[in-house]
Amino acid sequence: MNATNRVLARADERFFLWSAIAMALVIVAGFSLQLTAGRSSFQAPMLVHVHGVVFMGWLVIFLAQNALIATGRVGWHRPLGWLAAAWLVPMLVLGWLVTVAMVREGRVPFFFRPLQFLIFDPLSLVTFIGLTIAAIALRRSTDWHRRLHYSAMAILVGPGVGRLLPMPLLAPWAWEATLSVTLLFPIVGMLADQRRMGRVHPAWMWGLGVQLAMIVTVEAITYAPLGTLFYDAVVAGSPGAAVAPLDLAPPPGPPPVATGSPP
Repeated sequence: MNATNRVLARADERFFLWSAIAMALVIVAGFSLQLTAGRSSFQAPMLVHVHGVVFMGWLVIFLAQNALIATGRVGWHRPLGWLAAAWLVPMLVLGWLVTVAMVREGRVPFFFRPLQFLIFDPLSLVTFIGLTIAAIALRRSTDWHRRLHYSAMAILVGPGVGRLLPMPLLAPWAWEATLSVTLLFPIVGMLADQRRMGRVHPAWMWGLGVQLAMIVTVEAITYAPLGTLFYDAVVAGSPGAAVAPLDLAPPPGPPPVATGSPP
């Protein structure tokens, strides 16, 4: 590797490490705000706690992997990478179980359409896993590997972003608004490439393109008869069956006080 390539490689390592730290800070800030504001509680079902531990575990792995590369500890990076690959399985299972449980119990956040929530939550996770698997498959092509992992992680930043945005004010486009923010991460990566190398690496086009395809697919299924059939099958025999698939629930809080009526 010549001197120019070494300089570019070091710049890449710094960019991806600081980007991983920024993503982690957004996620931690979002969930911390949620807890501080009293919008979440440790009284949540055990399934939710296990889900949270597993997903936060991925965040730790992602940070550790970038730190190991930035500090030249490649020997630790590789075995941790295989642990990360195995970690995808419980993430997929728990993500699906929590989503279905919330929809069946009629506990979808009031700024999301229940059917859209049922579609976008698992499909976002599948898209994240697909990009991550592609990154693992291309692990010998470091430039592709890093950028696809980064694009995948940008999807997981969504829940953190959503907890920082004024979601009730963004309804009925709260999910789309959240995705718009997460798309800024790969766009920043493209701009950083342009500044460092004078060109945009094609891996960004794939990462961004896959995410845009996911958005189009979610919207298409949400408003298609197939989506309604799927929703009805999932909520059958549960309290969620009483919730209209495309209606937004009323915001939580005390009912309005009636005025002008006799006592």
